[in-house]
Amino acid sequence: MPLYLPHYLLIKAPMTNDQRISKILSNRGVCSRREADHFISKGWVSLDGQVVEVGQKASENADIELSEEALKSLKKQYTFLLNKPVGYVSNLPEKGYKEALELLTCERMDTKLNPPDENVNPQKLKGLAAAGRLDIDSQGLIVFTQNGRIAKQLIGENSDVEKEYLVRVEGTLSKEGLSLLNHGLSLDDKKLKPAQVEWLNKDQLRFILKEGKKRQIRRMCELVGLKVTGLKRVRIGAIRLGKLKEGHWRVFGPQERF
Repeated sequence: MPLYLPHYLLIKAPMTNDQRISKILSNRGVCSRREADHFISKGWVSLDGQVVEVGQKASENADIELSEEALKSLKKQYTFLLNKPVGYVSNLPEKGYKEALELLTCERMDTKLNPPDENVNPQKLKGLAAAGRLDIDSQGLIVFTQNGRIAKQLIGENSDVEKEYLVRVEGTLSKEGLSLLNHGLSLDDKKLKPAQVEWLNKDQLRFILKEGKKRQIRRMCELVGLKVTGLKRVRIGAIRLGKLKEGHWRVFGPQERF
C-alpha cells in the first residue's frame, strides 16, 4: 500500500491551474522534478489511488501519494560537506583542472567529525553534484548532494539561504564604497540582492550573501576599487565550516538543517 506524504507536504496552495505532478512534488519540497519523474516511471506515485504516468497533470492542491519504495529511496540519499582547498573547481572542470568531487574519497573523510556508523564511499554514489559554486581561487565550505530538495533549497531560483565569507582585500574602501557593497551594485545588468558587508580588521571583510553569481564577491570588490587576495566560505545557512579540515569531508547528518 502506498504511504501518504506527511501533512506538511500537502499544504494546499491558492493556484488552481493543473500542473505536472513532478512540478507539484518539487514545489512542495519533496524532491526534484527529475527525481519525481524517476519515481513516476517506476510506478511509485499515485493520485486518487491510481498510479500516475510521466507528464500527467493534477491540480496544485491534489493529494499525491508516494509508495514505500519512493520514501526509502529518498532516505538513502546522501549529502556531504567538503572544505575545498584553493586549486579545485566546483564542477565541470576544463582540461587540466581538478574537480572538488575528486576529494570525496574514503581516505579524506574527517573521522573526528563523521558519524562512526557512516562508512559510505562517495565515489560509488550516483547523481552526486555540487549544490552551488566556489571558484578555483577560493576555499571553504561546499555541499555535494544526491538530494534534489536540498539542491533546490541552496541554489534554487527562490533560495534565501545565507552564505558567509571571510574576504581578504587590498586597496582603499570609502564609506560610500562600503555602502554600495551592502546594497546598490549591479552585475550582468541586474541589481544584486542586499548583502551584509562589514570590516573584521584592516584588511578583511565579512560578506553575507543570499545569491551566488559567478565570482560575485571578487567582481563586487573590483567595482569599489578593491582586489580580493583571499576568500573563504565559512557558513551556508545554519551549517558552519567549523573544525572540518581543509581537503576533507563529512556526512551531512539526518538531524541537520541548512
